[in-house]
Amino acid sequence: MQITPPTWDDLRVLLAVYREQSFLGAAKHLGLSTSTVSRRIDALEGSLRRTLVRRGPDGTTLEPDALPLVNLAEQLELGLDSIQRGPDQSAAAGTVRISMGEGFVRPVTRLLTELRTRHPGLQFELSSEHTFVDLARREADIGIRKAPSTSKVLVQRSVGSLTFALYAASSYVDRKLGAASIRPEDFRRLDFVGHDKTLARLPQSQWLAARGVERWALRSNSDLAIEEAVVGAMGLAMLADAQARALGGLVRVECGEPLPSLPVYLAWHHELSRVERYRTVLRALEPALRAGLR
Repeated sequence: MQITPPTWDDLRVLLAVYREQSFLGAAKHLGLSTSTVSRRIDALEGSLRRTLVRRGPDGTTLEPDALPLVNLAEQLELGLDSIQRGPDQSAAAGTVRISMGEGFVRPVTRLLTELRTRHPGLQFELSSEHTFVDLARREADIGIRKAPSTSKVLVQRSVGSLTFALYAASSYVDRKLGAASIRPEDFRRLDFVGHDKTLARLPQSQWLAARGVERWALRSNSDLAIEEAVVGAMGLAMLADAQARALGGLVRVECGEPLPSLPVYLAWHHELSRVERYRTVLRALEPALRAGLR
C-alpha cells in the first residue's frame, strides 16, 4: 500500500494536539469539533500506517515518530505566516506572545510600549504566571525564565541575575526600626509581607522561612499585592533589587546575612529566529534585561 503524504490540514491538527496536549484543547484552538480532530488524526495515522498519538486519561502524548512531523508543521506555519505578512518581509508586524513572572511585567510593558511607537504593526500578548508555559510547544513565543531549559528546540541566553534584599518604606523604617538595618533576632518580631504558601519554594520565601519570620502583615501569590503592601508601609519584604528600583521610594534594609539570587534567561523556539517580528522584540528585550539586572 502506498503511503499518502500528509497535507497542511493534517499537520496543523497534529500540531494543535501536540501544543494543547488534548483533543479538546486542539479542537477549541482550531475551531473544530473534538470528533473532527479525532477523525483527522485517525486518518493521518492510517495514511502513514503508524501510531502518532497516544490517548490517555490525563490527555495525549505523541510518539517519537510524530515529532519530525510536528517540526515540519511548525516550519510550514512560520513560512505561511511570513507570506501572510505581505511582500515586505523586513517589516516587524504581527502578534508576539511573551511569558514572564509578574515581577517583570511592569518594565517589560514599558519597553514594549516604546517599541510599538517605532513598529506600530506589532501586537503583544503578555502572560504573567508563576508556573511557566511550555515554549517548546509554542504556548508562548518568548519567555523570561529563572531556570534553564533542557529542550533542544529552544534558544536561551543568560541575561543576568535577580539579586534580592530586604526593603521597606522609609516611614516603616522610621517607625519600627530607627535605622536601615536589623539583627537576626528581629526577624520574629517585625512585620513582613511576602508570598503565600503556594509559592513557598521560591528562594525569597525559603530565605524568610529559614530566619523564622512569623508576623505576616500580608501574604499573597501576587507580586503586585506585595509591592503595594511594602510601599504602603505594611512591613518588610524580600524584593528583587531591580523590582525595588522600579518602585522607587523604598529603603534597602541591611541584615548581615547572605542574600539569595536567581539566574535569568531569555528563551524562544529556535524557528522564531527567522521571523522579523520576533527578532525585533528580542533585539529590544535582551539589552534591556541585561541593563536592568546589573
